[in-house]
Amino acid sequence: MSASTPPTCPRCGPRGPPRERRPGTPERPPLIRTGCTSTSPARTGNAGANTASDHIIVLEQALAALPPAWQPDPDQPGDPDKPKVLVRCDTAGATHKFAEACRTAGVGFSFGYPVDVRVQDAVDTLNLGSCWYPAIDTRGGIRDGAWVAEATDLVNLESWPPGTRLILRKERPHPGAQLRFTDADGMRVTAFITDTPHGVVPGQVAGLELRHRQHARVEDRIRELKATGLRNLPCHSFWANAAWLEIVLAAADLVTWTRLIGFRNQPGLARAEINTFRYRVLHVAARITRGARQLRLRIDATWRWAAAIVTAWQHLRTAFG
Repeated sequence: MSASTPPTCPRCGPRGPPRERRPGTPERPPLIRTGCTSTSPARTGNAGANTASDHIIVLEQALAALPPAWQPDPDQPGDPDKPKVLVRCDTAGATHKFAEACRTAGVGFSFGYPVDVRVQDAVDTLNLGSCWYPAIDTRGGIRDGAWVAEATDLVNLESWPPGTRLILRKERPHPGAQLRFTDADGMRVTAFITDTPHGVVPGQVAGLELRHRQHARVEDRIRELKATGLRNLPCHSFWANAAWLEIVLAAADLVTWTRLIGFRNQPGLARAEINTFRYRVLHVAARITRGARQLRLRIDATWRWAAAIVTAWQHLRTAFG
């Protein structure tokens, strides 16, 4: 999930009890912009990837975890002064029930869409009409070898909520990538649907595609969670593994907010992988001493990142009064 939120941990909000699941990999957690995990309910081991009821439960818990002042208002979805929340997911979440649930909750959606025969026909039509526009990168420049186009009028979307748009993207596969049957003329074609109207996101269609593509950052958070303790659940008991999951999520959230608050002026540490951050910061020998009514952090001055750690410690101390 993506949302504009204040510096308050969303996990402090209400959360429902975890659902039954056999010991195994937990469901992929939705994320807000801060990178903090808002909710991660467990599911049964045989649950399907596109089970709309499970996605709706995740949505409800994630929205409930947001501070009240930053929760969307379903009664006034078009009010520009109200918080805006966007739900992004891959094709597993592209179900009609989940889209209706997002509309009912007053949040926007951006779902991956399967490249079926209808989409392939739309790609052929767009190729004949030369209707593709250059894609953009995160800095706003033109992305080499990538193009985007809108195919809302070429595919029947009446079964989706009103205002749903279909955006297509084609790109040259990276060197070594294996082509798929859905790739046309050597181009990798992907699609997504969104209910964001025209003129909301800068860059028009290319801006919408860039926003949806940034959903891939969730893979970075999953990789960090696995490196923090979720690669293997250690217990045979479901409830013991559920407790382990909560501990790992809490640890990951502490690291996330430490980066955001303490290392905001140190991008090298704020964006470092968890293993690197653990080596440079968390595993460093230090001691907090008290004297003359002051707290002091004693750390080896020869350590390369000692100054950054001391500065971060001061930021953390003053962030909460």
